[in-house]
Amino acid sequence: MRKIVNPYDKDQNMCFGCSQKNPFGLKLQFEESEDAINASWMPVEEFQGYTNVLHGGITAALLDEIGAWCVSVKVGTAGVTSEMTIKYHSPVYISKGKILLKATIKEKKEKTVIISCYLFDGQKKLCAEAEAEYFIFPLEIAVRKFRYPGREAFYG
Repeated sequence: MRKIVNPYDKDQNMCFGCSQKNPFGLKLQFEESEDAINASWMPVEEFQGYTNVLHGGITAALLDEIGAWCVSVKVGTAGVTSEMTIKYHSPVYISKGKILLKATIKEKKEKTVIISCYLFDGQKKLCAEAEAEYFIFPLEIAVRKFRYPGREAFYG
């Protein structure tokens, strides 16, 4: 696995999913394997719904964030979520430890890409998965409007 660097301006990036500066955020960090983007995250009780169960909205945010980073790193441009279908297979218990996330490209077209996203609990049980479609921007628009730094920037 290869560590992915977050190249976005640390002073301006307040992304709920990946900013290390956002005090309320998930603070995700990513790694790349041959065909996927991966992350791990330790759930905390502030993000629970029912006692000891991760809130479903946080599960959705985790799946969306790993998918978006797959677009940035693997597709090489900026994208925005246009549709996401989530299957919740079982509760994500906070007490079961570190959550593992994985995203792979399922299908790429000219203006969209479909990403398969997976969330495993601390015992490696698949708890949720999503198929997310992202509208992808031509590189020049991604750079100008979304401050996309270029694929190389993710490798430090």
